[in-house]
Amino acid sequence: MIPGSFEYFAPRSVSDAIKLLAAHRDDVKILSGGQSLLPLMKMRLSKPGYIVDIGKISGLDSIVEEGNSLILGALVTQAQMEYSDLLQKRCPLLPQTATTIADVQIRNRGTIGGSVAHADPAGDIPAAIMALDAEIKVAGSSGERWIKADEFFLGLLMSVLEPDEIVTAVKVPATDGEKTAYLKAAPRSSGFAVVGVAARLALDASGTCIRAALGITGITDKAYRPRRAEETLTGKKLDTKTIEEAAAESTRNIDVIEDINGSSEYRTHLTQVYVARAIEAALQG
Repeated sequence: MIPGSFEYFAPRSVSDAIKLLAAHRDDVKILSGGQSLLPLMKMRLSKPGYIVDIGKISGLDSIVEEGNSLILGALVTQAQMEYSDLLQKRCPLLPQTATTIADVQIRNRGTIGGSVAHADPAGDIPAAIMALDAEIKVAGSSGERWIKADEFFLGLLMSVLEPDEIVTAVKVPATDGEKTAYLKAAPRSSGFAVVGVAARLALDASGTCIRAALGITGITDKAYRPRRAEETLTGKKLDTKTIEEAAAESTRNIDVIEDINGSSEYRTHLTQVYVARAIEAALQG
């Protein structure tokens, strides 16, 4: 299909992009990798009058260390995440997640900033950055601000981003010594998560879990942290019984959706299965 007509801009700086967003705030979309926006435009589900392409802005495609944190520019692609030696060494959950996204062609174009800003309830990156306690840097007419990942997503394709704001970076911690994994169930035809689970565990010398973080995507209107499941794991040896108890808590008080991929009961069961599997995969390294 062919998208509706629009006016195209390709600013060379973040400040110029913000000015364009502010000028056309009620009828404008940001184009990054385009792997989410363009299909929506072609199906006429999104019909913006103006497109601001930030892909030519320099300085947003790097991955750098800053103390015990890693900062990924908004234009870092999923393929960069997948093959980054730095991430594989210091924050392997992001490469583990990136490898599960769609196919090679998508990963070569899709960006971390676009994945975050799009706020797809079946997106993989939101679950991973929530488990990592990441912070998201945004820039707008009022200046720059950092937003915690678990405060960023509001609902279906909704976030706290203002109309004149752009995601410019994502900051994640180095997880040296921790155990991580990302697993998902997804139809081969689309690759979108029916359920996806990011697991991050820290164990002491005795094997007791001293910190647990889980990010879940695909089963409700946004990615979320199952806090009661995390509390169930913390302070205990992660044996089969404890893992099963945590998995059972992962969907408590969650309004689980149902669609062509399954009923809410099925997705609830599948989530609990994948929470247990992700924890076990993380423990196995």
